[in-house]
Amino acid sequence: MTTETRAAEASPSPSAIPSPTTAVRDVLGETFDAVLFDMDGTLISSTRAVERCWLQLAEEFAMPAGDLAPFRFHGVPGRDIIEVLLADRDPAERAAALARVVELEIADTDGIEVLPGAADALAALAPAGRAAIVTSCGADLAAARLAAADLAVPAQVVTADDVTRGKPDPEPYRTGAARLGVDVRRCLVVEDAESGVVSGRAAGAATLGLRTTSPEGPGGGPDLVVADLSRVELVAVEGGVRVRPR
Repeated sequence: MTTETRAAEASPSPSAIPSPTTAVRDVLGETFDAVLFDMDGTLISSTRAVERCWLQLAEEFAMPAGDLAPFRFHGVPGRDIIEVLLADRDPAERAAALARVVELEIADTDGIEVLPGAADALAALAPAGRAAIVTSCGADLAAARLAAADLAVPAQVVTADDVTRGKPDPEPYRTGAARLGVDVRRCLVVEDAESGVVSGRAAGAATLGLRTTSPEGPGGGPDLVVADLSRVELVAVEGGVRVRPR
């Protein structure tokens, strides 16, 4: 679960997302123009902080804690989570809840960890301008978590503040590719969540799923699934990026 500034429309919950039916792409055989990385659950783990903040919010706003079941909302923008969990509240209360959870999450970065292979992947691609981060959280929260993780951050970071519709809509990954000046159909999206995989595939990108959040890996039909980024090597080559198994 991540939070961001509120947008006009909410994206559907992962349970409502149909699985893509496009053909599987050969991730190990293609040369990609760039790699678009999700953040939470892909590059860093902020699970403990997220759980603490949302349980605190549930207590403050009298939300049933059971509604925050593991993985139900993983990768979904915080504004959309609030729209679902507080659907019966007035707009002012929903806005207050969103502002409060943003405040809680920015203040709580304790226990944030860099996931295996993430630092190497960014170090290999960011200097060549072949990488962007595309996250469902807002700019302030993204900055706080990336600073806590002490990662080499690529020049382009797309947050919820930069798009109208969050994942699973394709807009975030299309925006990431556009910021890099490349065709999203020639990009690889790296994700741990179904909503992100669906977003990437709907945008036309190839998708690499990670088992960093659930043992089975994300739903949504990723083209290739590995345990984490340490299981592959992302190499900047002439004309793009290649993915090699370790």
